[in-house]
Amino acid sequence: MKFLIASDLHGSVKYVKELLNAINKEQAGRVILLGDLLYHGPRNGLSEEYDPQVVAELLNGIKNKLICVRGNCDAEVDQLLLDFPIMAKYAVMPVSSRLMHFTHGHVYNENNLPPLCSGDILVYGHTHVPLLKQVGQVVCMNPGSVSLPKNGSYHGYITLENGVFNFKDLSGEIKNTFSV
Repeated sequence: MKFLIASDLHGSVKYVKELLNAINKEQAGRVILLGDLLYHGPRNGLSEEYDPQVVAELLNGIKNKLICVRGNCDAEVDQLLLDFPIMAKYAVMPVSSRLMHFTHGHVYNENNLPPLCSGDILVYGHTHVPLLKQVGQVVCMNPGSVSLPKNGSYHGYITLENGVFNFKDLSGEIKNTFSV
């Protein structure tokens, strides 16, 4: 099965529609969202075509494909608009002989690792900057942001299929690759 991993949608109808196109183009069986789905947060400007209610409707349309973790901008009131759970602080999934730990990144990140075993993978968002970095015996990954990329980065996501992670922009262009 092919997975698509994305983060930091921040209520952008424009970029969520582009993400949905990427999900279809990639033929992703599951989509892992790393938080900050609807609200832009006080430190960010408004995303393009900011409309949390429309974004909620668009995401509800693919609810059966979604696995989500809570971001620092997500709240119980957001959950009222969504037909799938978003309030988990983390999720875990095996890939090959490793364990992947998904979280938003405002608590656990490459500077503050959760308890992980050698070879495990930490996948998080929050910074809006793509990252692939070895920290000790743990691999850290960040897909960047779908709607509000920072530090000159691209609007992007990660795919995972057959042990290969591809970092891509929303057009599907591969920016980086990692294999397990």
